[in-house]
Amino acid sequence: MKKITIAALTFLSFSAAAQQNNYAYYKTIHVGDESGWDYVAADDVNRNMYFSHATKTLVASMDNDSIIGEIPKTFGVHGIAIANELNKGFISVTVFNLKNFSLLDTIAVSGVNPDAILYDGFSKKVFTFNGKTNNATVIDAATLKVIGTIALPGKPEFAVTDLKGKIYVNIEDKSEVVQIDASALTVLKTWSVAPGDEPSGLAIDRANNVLFSVCSNKELIVFDIKKEKVTDSVSIGGRVDAVVFDPQSKLIYSSNGEGNVTIIQQNDAHSYKIVQTLSTQKGCKTMMLDTKTKKIFLPAAKYEGDTRKILPGSFEILIYK
Repeated sequence: MKKITIAALTFLSFSAAAQQNNYAYYKTIHVGDESGWDYVAADDVNRNMYFSHATKTLVASMDNDSIIGEIPKTFGVHGIAIANELNKGFISVTVFNLKNFSLLDTIAVSGVNPDAILYDGFSKKVFTFNGKTNNATVIDAATLKVIGTIALPGKPEFAVTDLKGKIYVNIEDKSEVVQIDASALTVLKTWSVAPGDEPSGLAIDRANNVLFSVCSNKELIVFDIKKEKVTDSVSIGGRVDAVVFDPQSKLIYSSNGEGNVTIIQQNDAHSYKIVQTLSTQKGCKTMMLDTKTKKIFLPAAKYEGDTRKILPGSFEILIYK
């Protein structure tokens, strides 16, 4: 297994195939208040993005870089899933209309503390990953009925789909990744992500059958699904939470709460190099990539000194391009 370190490669510039210039700060969407945040989701069809924000979900336009609405009363919101062919969005247990953001329904899930949520276009199912009960609730996206519960070996975090019938989810407290059969609703396999520890964010390269798992010990783990093993690791920043892979530019973005984004170029399925460590702001741990413009959006706030107490009215969304 190869390992790439930040120390050796931080100052390399992007390859010509990826980006002519390094990412830099572009602008800020000022929101206000001092509530916390979690996941960010993109609706590429309607060109909207969704930011979980404590008791509500903010809706912003990708094209105008501005807040255009909100979905209220989504208390304790974490994950957001988009089902464009059904014109439905899913926020933990709330279902809403993707066109006008109106509430459609609420669903009582079979687990406690739904965190990550995933819509699988292959099976037309929604999976909520429940952090306090170590399981996943499965919902028929068309009927909005709960159709099953999948027991998991530990606390689930981010999840992805291969769009061919398999779901993958990080198990944070066991440092594992689990493969789920989206039709049978069963766990097929469980693999270690060592040397990664406490994996959170997860992304997938569907063309090469590779997973990217970011871990609390400052490692991005490359997991080859066909080989069923870790094949590479890349050093990243601390307090990581999210990771995004762009299949067009072949760039991987790891958003690190210590105040930076590690940007990695994939040369092929098992060749990677760090091309930039982008300075952001303390607390910027989740992110969204606009695959059309390549802009990245990071929820942020200003803090009181070295504490994690958010200053009043300081919540904002930072944009880099």
